[in-house]
Amino acid sequence: MIEEVRRSAWPWLAVALTLAAAAFQLYYQGRLWLCSCDRFFLWVGEAWSSDTSQHMFDPYSFTHVLHGFVFCWLIGWFAPRLSWPWQLWLAVAIEAVWEVVENSDFVIQRYREAGALGYFGDTIVNSLGDIAMCGFGFVLARYLGFGRSLALFVAVEVVLLFWIRDSLLLNVLTLIYPIEWIQQWQAGR
Repeated sequence: MIEEVRRSAWPWLAVALTLAAAAFQLYYQGRLWLCSCDRFFLWVGEAWSSDTSQHMFDPYSFTHVLHGFVFCWLIGWFAPRLSWPWQLWLAVAIEAVWEVVENSDFVIQRYREAGALGYFGDTIVNSLGDIAMCGFGFVLARYLGFGRSLALFVAVEVVLLFWIRDSLLLNVLTLIYPIEWIQQWQAGR
């Protein structure tokens, strides 16, 4: 019984160590823990403000939930025999690597070239919130199953397009290949 509890604790310890490693790496890259505005908010509802990516959660947090959906689908397909806590850890680890890469000077500059002129990167608190939202998305997709999570994925994408004129798929597209008319549409906020 005690051995079983110990074995089941390993994935959760791995998640905690992954979060700590991501926070350390982001700090090493020069990311601030909290917003330089000397305030802390759990939620910022304006997607195009200077507070976006500086506090715990913002409208882009929903795109990180969708990351969790995608990781759940892919990990379930590529590593179906891995226990679900280890699958969750793998999703969290992939998201943590993305947060470190996303906050590199190169990617920040790509976002700025794609129209996010006031974007200077995430705070560590925001990155940890994004990783948590990815983990939540993974668990939600696992609970809902593929069909229902796919329907929810599409619904969230559509809501984000109308709400903030951005979405996960649009964000990926403009990061890889900025398209002028999309940038103009987004600027028409």
